[in-house]
Amino acid sequence: MKILITGGNNAKALKLMKAFPSHFVLLADYGDVPGIITENYAFSSLGPLNKDSIAHILLNFSITEGIDCIIPLHQYEVEPIAKSAVLFGEYGIQVLLPDASLMAKYLPKEQNTYQNFAVFVAGECVFASGKEIFVRTDEKLNGVFGYNVADDDLKLFTI
Repeated sequence: MKILITGGNNAKALKLMKAFPSHFVLLADYGDVPGIITENYAFSSLGPLNKDSIAHILLNFSITEGIDCIIPLHQYEVEPIAKSAVLFGEYGIQVLLPDASLMAKYLPKEQNTYQNFAVFVAGECVFASGKEIFVRTDEKLNGVFGYNVADDDLKLFTI
């Protein structure tokens, strides 16, 4: 599986790579990005930032690069991509975000400073950096969520 993680120039994106050891990860960001390619990951530029056409930029990039799954980390990408998840799905690209109707519940009010993160796919916790086991039955969570060990409050892992 080929996974696109945006915000590739940020340390949070690099931390997130350890959640996908058996997949190829493409770390992408807007503007200048180092040209590094290895067997398990690569860096790539998404071109200049244009917040008015985020979904279009990421869909075109994902199709061109043969992406199977997208994880948007920039806060300004989250809502446009969640609203376009059906369109991405028509091209076989899974969007790892909560449903657009639930987005407000998971958006952090300020820059999140969570110690750990967990990756949920269709309600199943597939990775937790703190090694906790999360069982969520209230909804089918999708996405990467920051959390602190002391509480069960999950917020989107954004930059």
